[in-house]
Amino acid sequence: MAEVSQEVLDGLKALDTPTVCNALENVDRNRRARGFNVRPFVCAHPELPSVVGYVRTARIRATHRPTAPSDSDGYYSYIAEGGPVPSVVVIQDLDEIPGYGAQWGEVNTNVHYGLGCLAVVTNGSIRDIPDSAPNFQMLAGMINPSHAWVNVVDWGMSVNVHGMDADDGDLIHCDMHGAVIIPTEAAAGVIEEAAKIAARENVLISAAQQPGFNMAKMREAWKGMAEIH
Repeated sequence: MAEVSQEVLDGLKALDTPTVCNALENVDRNRRARGFNVRPFVCAHPELPSVVGYVRTARIRATHRPTAPSDSDGYYSYIAEGGPVPSVVVIQDLDEIPGYGAQWGEVNTNVHYGLGCLAVVTNGSIRDIPDSAPNFQMLAGMINPSHAWVNVVDWGMSVNVHGMDADDGDLIHCDMHGAVIIPTEAAAGVIEEAAKIAARENVLISAAQQPGFNMAKMREAWKGMAEIH
């Protein structure tokens, strides 16, 4: 399982997720149309900063009563000890109606945060928004008041959440906009490219904010942007 330095983690955390996507598509052209969610999430805490962590995966169901007891010790041991931290748990809800029952609320956000997990990304549902752990981000398919028969089916396998494929140990970046998987070998390059993108965009934005902005000045700004590489 590849890890990146704390310096790289901090650099990624300073970016928002759309910027990471923009930079990643230049660093790794193969990632332009994959590796991120393509359906919207409900964001529980849009005021929180970006989250960067290593993926833990699991799958859940909630519609029907489970036929066997859940292995809570096994699941939480995986969250606590299954890889590097900080972690982000990516949960695929397998039900025909994803989100039928909410796994995530006051209890699970606090427990997971205590075990080094900073966020959940799921196509399932969440609840207890005001009582959830203050620094724990939740991106979910919906909000639902009941947990129904929610149970963890298995963990540690490949999952797909809103079109985003994720594997155990992947590096993930998320914020109020959504989530994206970052290949660890591209992580440092994403930070470097993001700085260049910001510099280019600033040329055009600064020009657009000046009185008398017109097409001639836009073309001039485009030339200035092209010189940053």
